[in-house]
Amino acid sequence: MRTRIAGLAALLAVLLSTTPTTAITKGGVPDAGEHPMVGQLVFYVPDALPSPYGADQPGSWFSCSGTLLSGTVVVTAGHCTFAIGLDSVSTTTEENRFTAEDGNGTGGNDVWFSLNEDDHHWDGWPLTFDEDGNLNFPTQQARYEGRSDFLNGNPLWVRATSFPHPEYDDRAFYIHDAGVIELDEAQPGPYGRIPTADYLQKYAGRRNEHRFEVVGYGLQRAHPVFEIGGDTRLKAEPRLLNLVSNPQKTYIQLSNNPVTGGTCFGDSGGPTFDDTNSLLVVAVTSFGYSPNCTGVGGAYRLDQPDDLEFLADHGITP
Repeated sequence: MRTRIAGLAALLAVLLSTTPTTAITKGGVPDAGEHPMVGQLVFYVPDALPSPYGADQPGSWFSCSGTLLSGTVVVTAGHCTFAIGLDSVSTTTEENRFTAEDGNGTGGNDVWFSLNEDDHHWDGWPLTFDEDGNLNFPTQQARYEGRSDFLNGNPLWVRATSFPHPEYDDRAFYIHDAGVIELDEAQPGPYGRIPTADYLQKYAGRRNEHRFEVVGYGLQRAHPVFEIGGDTRLKAEPRLLNLVSNPQKTYIQLSNNPVTGGTCFGDSGGPTFDDTNSLLVVAVTSFGYSPNCTGVGGAYRLDQPDDLEFLADHGITP
């Protein structure tokens, strides 16, 4: 689940019967420097609605999580990379607002990445509204320019270019929910690694036995009238519930409760590490079934041939 940014508040973005994910829920703990390769994305989608400027000035800002796999390549969720703007201009066409077919919705540079662990990378973020509820910027373009200037001038953020899985479809995001961003400036390691083909099948039939480790910058709790946490790096150790997915071998289902922790809005794209001592990113946080971030979380598998080919195209191999 990705987080919509309105001011600094995260609003829930619900899609279909599942919710794209965007923080580690109650039961998670501070990462404490364990995963310095995990960072936060912020990005602008020019076509997104609703907009505080009305339907004639669309555009919204979102945040997700991601993992460095090399000095310049970050793996995240496909729904955190599709339709990102190119210098504020849409990368989709009026004929196709939904799929990455033929490079549609690809190549946007209105995305930035930070490896800062606490929330200081947001200090000075230009808010949409002032304390009286009035717009701080007269137009959508003025807000875009204010925020992009802030991000470009902040050494804690690095600009990047976005690439969703070539078969990504926003209407069924969870089927090909992989994406990468390529950073303008290389970052130091250590880096995450990716699995070999069908790696996760070793856990078939091991319901509630295996513990993965998830990391992200999402909310700790989501409620219809309040939210807790977000924008700091946390980790949790959810249990594997099962490998069952539709289509097959698309995603895994993980526990999401106060005992094991889990994922929430803002954690989208963050890593599911193979275990608590591993830097092997076997999946990325994709969705949740509950708008309150409870019950079950879904993580998109990176061990399938089409995903391994996609990552290889960006120089990443097992």
